[in-house]
Amino acid sequence: MDSLLASPVTMGLLALNIAASLIAFSNPVFMQQNILWVGPMKTKGEWYRALSSGFLHVNGPHLLLNMYGLWLFGPICEYVLGGTGFAVVYLASLLGGSAWAYLHNQNSPEYRAAGASGALSGMILAFCLFQPFAVLLAFFVIPMWGIVFGVLYITLSYVFAMRADRIIGHEAHLGGAVTGVIATLLVRPETWSDFTGQLADKIAMYAG
Repeated sequence: MDSLLASPVTMGLLALNIAASLIAFSNPVFMQQNILWVGPMKTKGEWYRALSSGFLHVNGPHLLLNMYGLWLFGPICEYVLGGTGFAVVYLASLLGGSAWAYLHNQNSPEYRAAGASGALSGMILAFCLFQPFAVLLAFFVIPMWGIVFGVLYITLSYVFAMRADRIIGHEAHLGGAVTGVIATLLVRPETWSDFTGQLADKIAMYAG
């Protein structure tokens, strides 16, 4: 709780996601007007959906899972990047995920999606840059270093995004993750030297 109280941007994003999603749960019209929907974006120019869809969720478990991720990784990323930097990386990852999803599905006018997964993916990859040897649980059960988790996350997102029978918007995960890495390095350039320094130290430790 203390980390959240010291992370006002994370707190604000949690509140915004929860409030918008709760409104959408009880108002189907609001949901349909604000989700990522290729048809209206392409024919009516409703590009605001690329942003608004990132604060909506299709049901309670979807909202709970993404907000758990934001609660877990948000305060750490906000501490390292600062409030403004964190907000920039979060929103860039959200928009990057939406853009990737739109481009991937631009010939499918009925494609629709919602959720903070793109933004969350960017945060997770930023965390992996900050702490490449922190232990994360893949699929909630398999422990692995952050650097391995990050590579696996991007690889699986790409593989699953190519499947025609997918039911999860992995393309948004991929776009958010890639954008998150780029945005993090632009907002905090020293992240790269910190990252490579940790790699060098770990290699030296095992080599010695």
